[in-house]
Amino acid sequence: METATSPIALHPFTLADAERLLDGDVDPLDGWEGGYSFTDEPDLLDQYVRTVRREGDPAPFGPYLVRRLGHGSEEGAAIGGVNLFGPPDERGAVEFAFGLVPAVRGEGLSHHVVEAALLVLRDADVEIARAECEIANLPARRVLESAGLVEVARAADRVVLEIRL
Repeated sequence: METATSPIALHPFTLADAERLLDGDVDPLDGWEGGYSFTDEPDLLDQYVRTVRREGDPAPFGPYLVRRLGHGSEEGAAIGGVNLFGPPDERGAVEFAFGLVPAVRGEGLSHHVVEAALLVLRDADVEIARAECEIANLPARRVLESAGLVEVARAADRVVLEIRL
């Protein structure tokens, strides 16, 4: 399932994508704008591979590539990632996280990424979306709050935000 909110699309990650990146094979055709790839997050990729091999594809949960959309909804460069840490817990909650390459930060794309992630979670009948971020990361907190998430917990350096879907 592909989810698009102009000017970005969430593209579900595949087992082949994860295995290739874990092997250090970053194809120039991946189009990573700004030089970032999931190879910076081997634990995430390794966990995804283990989950798929043990339990099958977790879709609609799991990692997604964030890609720019070109003309006519054609996918362009990968500019970041989203992870939906499902399935829902006993409260019906799923945590999600997102990140964009430094080269595109400040362009307002994070708002589209969060809205697309929330749409995937709504479509999966998730009741509560939860995100955690560093207290000092004001841009991420503002994006999450503008999408309707509210603070529900705080630790020394982290804040947890949620929204009922």
